[in-house]
Amino acid sequence: MDNKYCRFIKEDDEKIPKPLLFFPTCSFTEVRTKIPKRIVAFEFYAVAKGCQRVFDEQDGITDIGKQVIPDPSKVSYMNLFINGVLQPHENYTVEPGKLTLNTIDTPIQGTPIILQMFIV
Repeated sequence: MDNKYCRFIKEDDEKIPKPLLFFPTCSFTEVRTKIPKRIVAFEFYAVAKGCQRVFDEQDGITDIGKQVIPDPSKVSYMNLFINGVLQPHENYTVEPGKLTLNTIDTPIQGTPIILQMFIV
């Protein structure tokens, strides 16, 4: 009985047509409609001196060159990191040449301050 069942399945398999698979063809040409804009990135690096809320361009680390804080109205995007932690925009105010912290507490002495600014 097992042999008849196996033969029956085998005969049915032969009658079922095998499916044809069609794969879509991809075009290998790339078309750009817009040229990407050039982005200029500025970084301001400083080290907190203790009870300091205001950081001027003079407070920047001079080992890596002159530190600049551009006009925030010309900056497209900015991030502030205090001790490597991204800060919300409510915690600081940026003016040309000056960074002010709006928090109650101040960073302890030796804490790294990094302000990233991107201009498109």
